[in-house]
Amino acid sequence: MTLAQQVLAVNDDLPIRTDKPVHSGKVRSVYWLTEEDSARLIKEKGYDVAADAPLAIMVISDRISAFDCIWHGEGGIKGVPGKGAALNAISNHWFSLFKEHGLADSHILDIPHPLVWIVQKAKPIMIEAICRKYITGSMWRAYANGEREFCGINLPEGLEKDKALSDLLITPSTKGILKGIKGVPEVDDVNITRTNIEDNFAAFNFTAKEDIAVYEKLLKEGFGVISDALANIGQIFVDTKFEFGYVTDASGKEKIIYMDEVGTPDSSRLWDEKAYNEGKIIENSKEGFRHFLLNHFPDPDILLNKDRMDERSQLAVDNALPIEAIMSVSETYTKIAEKVTGKPVVVSENPKQEIIDVLKRDYGLVD
Repeated sequence: MTLAQQVLAVNDDLPIRTDKPVHSGKVRSVYWLTEEDSARLIKEKGYDVAADAPLAIMVISDRISAFDCIWHGEGGIKGVPGKGAALNAISNHWFSLFKEHGLADSHILDIPHPLVWIVQKAKPIMIEAICRKYITGSMWRAYANGEREFCGINLPEGLEKDKALSDLLITPSTKGILKGIKGVPEVDDVNITRTNIEDNFAAFNFTAKEDIAVYEKLLKEGFGVISDALANIGQIFVDTKFEFGYVTDASGKEKIIYMDEVGTPDSSRLWDEKAYNEGKIIENSKEGFRHFLLNHFPDPDILLNKDRMDERSQLAVDNALPIEAIMSVSETYTKIAEKVTGKPVVVSENPKQEIIDVLKRDYGLVD
């Protein structure tokens, strides 16, 4: 089995029974189950959801996305070995910890394989819920250029790069393109204020205005649980992105849950605490891969300038990255997953066939 074969690069071509188009994002693909299969599994497995809730199979790939492009390596490697399993393992660990601490549930109902989740359909809240404990990245760049207001929050003078903020800041942005909201540009991933959300709560998919405080509470509590756990293994939780949605449980009660992934190297910045205390930044997240790309190409402006997206896309297509770079990313992801979970990340020999076999044998979802 070659390294390229161990990487699950294409995850939208599995023979999972579905009567809807497969939705494929940058990293995950979603297969919506038929009404019959959803109802059957809810009954057979005893999932705590409404009897007619739509279910989906969510398959993570090993693809790596950065600067809105998918990157590949030499030797036909179309992703990062172990990345998908590492991301899922980390998210699964945090979701379990959230339950232990009495926080909200997640959209995950079952984990048939390290690369697979069975999830319930949720009504997504159209906000990228971003939390920051340190000033770094895009916030620092804007601050260094003189900006002092972020998402309606005024920052004081005299802040220093990569230093802790006095409070945990919530700096939300839009999830997808939202139209017709006064003061909110019709583009994806644009910063918004709490006032924007309050004045247009229904447009952001909130059922009630009071639920804004619920999402903020869950965001802060989730950040705190992960931050405390990471501190115990010598890691600093710098910033992160959460997503939330609404579901209805078996009793008919609507509730807000965590969606997507949480506290992973893809959705968060993680720094090594010992190195930080010595004045160095060691990234244990995708941020390290972004830094690599910025140093690897002679014109980093292509990666940072949104007006050069066509050039950037071509750059990603035309350039196979050195195998050493790909394996370095693999090591970052698998090592942090093993630190977080206390268990080794097992890289499948033939991930696609393994997924097909388990979904056929244990769930009856492959003909």
